[in-house]
Amino acid sequence: MPVSLEHEAALWDAGARVVVGIDEVGRGALAGPVSVGVVALERCDTWPVGLADSKLLSPKRRVAMNDLLVGFGVARAVGHSSPQEIDDLGIVAALRLAGNRALASIAASGVHVDAILLDGKHDWLTPPADDLFSNHAQEADAATSPLPPVSMVIKGDNLCVTIAAGSVLAKVERDAIMERLHEDHPEYGWAGNKGYGAEEHLAAIRTHGTTDQHRRSWKLPERDK
Repeated sequence: MPVSLEHEAALWDAGARVVVGIDEVGRGALAGPVSVGVVALERCDTWPVGLADSKLLSPKRRVAMNDLLVGFGVARAVGHSSPQEIDDLGIVAALRLAGNRALASIAASGVHVDAILLDGKHDWLTPPADDLFSNHAQEADAATSPLPPVSMVIKGDNLCVTIAAGSVLAKVERDAIMERLHEDHPEYGWAGNKGYGAEEHLAAIRTHGTTDQHRRSWKLPERDK
């Protein structure tokens, strides 16, 4: 199904001026950051031709689409959480940290966000009730307060223009990070597997052990003796 502005238009009609779409990349990887892409959009009726969920685009088409998105919307940002932050905070809080970093960048550009469309069925962006005053300094420093209303959209990266755009931004930026990290650790094949659990990556962990780019709190293969 092609993306549309149906969900964004519903929020604009309800009074929102700026709507952002948010998607994450790298949640299931074994190494590298988790990355969150955010695209802020005022009312419009067009978007770059060929825009789709990043997973449906070839690497070449993703990069080309990323270039087209440079002038799209009123603001764009990608936030990251490091492997150490993922280990320290857990993946959900690390996602929230990365999302807040991206939203803080949007706010710093002078754009006020009125409503958020978040991909999926689980709201990882809104702090849980018992964590509104988190003890994690990283989260507190990056938090957007107050957080605009969040609407979940299942398969939003296939349906919403803003979420699909966020997915492309996050994927292209994270892929570039993993390709740079590959130069320091070529034995793990990150240029190709981007830190996910491909067999060559698993075999390299068994042979060489882990690096500071691995999520060491995760269940990773043990190094061969």
